[in-house]
Amino acid sequence: EVQLVESGGLLVQPGGSLRLSCVASGFRFSSSVMSWARQAPGKGLEWVAGIYGDGTTYYTEAMKGRVTISRDNAKNTVYLEMNSLKPEDTSVYYCHFQGRESGWGQGTQVTVAA
Repeated sequence: EVQLVESGGLLVQPGGSLRLSCVASGFRFSSSVMSWARQAPGKGLEWVAGIYGDGTTYYTEAMKGRVTISRDNAKNTVYLEMNSLKPEDTSVYYCHFQGRESGWGQGTQVTVAA
């Protein structure tokens, strides 16, 4: 069974930092492209960052410089580190994989507020 389980979402103050984790199972993690996307209240899904199995990364211009995506293939885990968080970063953050199959996690809520 394919599973993606996100964690690490919290209430954080503006300017703060956070690291999200996504633990994967049920598919070939090391060769899959892993991504993070987010959905703010009342808005559509927005892609944030992605990482290939070889570690090559790519980011949306809107968050470049404030986020870092990484992966640990031994732990089947992908991370998203976010810095200098702003209230407009408040969203549900989702983990996604793309390989022979594709799928989404259930999301983790990040709230940025004073």
